[in-house]
Amino acid sequence: MSVTTALAQLNSLLPLAAHQTALAPALQSLHRDILRGFAERGLPPTRAEIAARPDIGDVDAALARLAGDDLVVLDTAGGGVTGAYPFTTEARVHRVQVGGHTVHAMCALDALSVAPMFGVETRIDSRCHVSGQAIAIHMRGADVLTAQPPAPWLGIRWQATSGCAAQSLCLEMVFLRDGATAAAWRAEDPDHISIFDLPDAVAFGAAFFRPLLG
Repeated sequence: MSVTTALAQLNSLLPLAAHQTALAPALQSLHRDILRGFAERGLPPTRAEIAARPDIGDVDAALARLAGDDLVVLDTAGGGVTGAYPFTTEARVHRVQVGGHTVHAMCALDALSVAPMFGVETRIDSRCHVSGQAIAIHMRGADVLTAQPPAPWLGIRWQATSGCAAQSLCLEMVFLRDGATAAAWRAEDPDHISIFDLPDAVAFGAAFFRPLLG
């Protein structure tokens, strides 16, 4: 599958940019500030910080709209933000060092997208979905500076999001240690699995996420 085709397919399943564009300007700004909060300080803004914004009236209504569009994931107990693609406060296998903080990414594609999305340097620590081998990737913007093993791949098992990609599609967007492992994994379900080498995976992630920052 080409990057162009994959981008169209992901946008059909998880239309983040389209949903954000449909928001009122205040909610667009809030969503972008949530994303920047993760990247710059390792955490999203709190409910109190959101309530203090002069352009946000009803915090519950604002967050419910973002969550309803699957732009954010909320804590079911306290109603605060726990995730906003590509980030999550949930401990997942994909850890990203950015801006002096360690955050978690929803999936392997998300982890690769942080550096090009914000034009920053990141270090990704994850593991191969099949073998469990550690994977480490150092990026600056859209450039991969180092990778260990040297040529990891991205694999996606396409599926419907059921309203929340964080708990469905994202769990099947994974790192694979090399091309042979990726090909073997795809052979298990070739009608639903796509695989991408590292350069294509980075280009895919950047094209999907960059529009969210305006």
